[in-house]
Amino acid sequence: MRSIWNGAISFGLVSIPIKLVNATENHSISFRQVHLADGGRIRYRKVCELDGEEVAAPEIGKAYEDADGSMIPITDEDLGALPLPTAKTIEIVAFVPADSIDPLQMDAAYYLSANGVPAAKPYTLLREALKRSQKVALAKYALRGRERLGMLRVVDDVIAMHGLLWPDEIRAPEGVAPETDVTVRDAELDLADALMDTLGEVDMDSLHDDYREAVEELIAAKASGEALEPAADGDSGGGKVIDLIAALESSVRAAKEARGESDTQEEADGDEEQVAKVTSLSDRKPSAGKSSGSKTSGGKASGGTRRTPTGKSVSRASAGAESASGGGKPSAASPKASGGKKSTAGTSGAAAKKSASGSRSGAKKTASKTAAAKKTTAAKKQTSAKSAPRKRASA
Repeated sequence: MRSIWNGAISFGLVSIPIKLVNATENHSISFRQVHLADGGRIRYRKVCELDGEEVAAPEIGKAYEDADGSMIPITDEDLGALPLPTAKTIEIVAFVPADSIDPLQMDAAYYLSANGVPAAKPYTLLREALKRSQKVALAKYALRGRERLGMLRVVDDVIAMHGLLWPDEIRAPEGVAPETDVTVRDAELDLADALMDTLGEVDMDSLHDDYREAVEELIAAKASGEALEPAADGDSGGGKVIDLIAALESSVRAAKEARGESDTQEEADGDEEQVAKVTSLSDRKPSAGKSSGSKTSGGKASGGTRRTPTGKSVSRASAGAESASGGGKPSAASPKASGGKKSTAGTSGAAAKKSASGSRSGAKKTASKTAAAKKTTAAKKQTSAKSAPRKRASA
């Protein structure tokens, strides 16, 4: 890149020879003025007001117009004789935090290139010092006939300088803010936050000048003699806002649609999160207090009786014993499961038979007692019935 200024950075007693290079470039399309009747080029000519003659560039000098309209000539020699220490030097005056610089002061940007091999060492020193301190350098420099204010910072491995406007060149924002009192509700702020979150961040490299591209297409079509189709009229968005809440909600929906999102999808995702998980019966594990062969409560066999398919009454305790012995397999926890001795299953089977026989005999005794009681009651009724007529006759 071609340098536009050569000088040095004054860093205390350290001098760093540098070249100043433009860091930005203008891509806007320029147009010429032409005569509509014949397309002839319209040019500006510098003409003297006194004699009406056109003046060439070497014959043009500088002058300052006084308040009364008189011209005070100023020559290059006059300007060169001024005590301007920054004429060929970028003089660093302070190091400050980057956030102390008002963005309103930002002007043109430049790259500072080390001028020659001897400048590489002090250049690198200043660059690394700026990196480690996380500060920027304020400096003064002279360019194009005037002294300017600049800010030096590190961009990748290069020192960049931003031209700054002087503080007295920044206008105060008086009379710019709305003069009427406006109240903003929390709901409106919430929707504004939602819109900001939906728009999210953007890759700066993906942004480009759509208008310039459209102008280039128009020029190419005109040059080739083709007719360019007019663009469809879109919603300019400049209509009057009647309901701010509705406008914000519509903006959030439009931003989601532009990003490929929708409210329906979000609702579906929310429903999926609320669906309860169902565990199949085969995946469930038996609890520690239940036996595979008998019903228990807290590890104990439940009491009571139940009816067998043959109609016999059997106690639940004995039924649990029968169920436990039905597999015929010894318990893994029993110390008598091996060694040729009687197994627990045999013992429990005998106890179950004994309990069942006892239950049957008890049921028979109860039935016989019930029948004898019925006979006795019937005999008493007959006796009382025979004695009743005799008492009436004697009366």
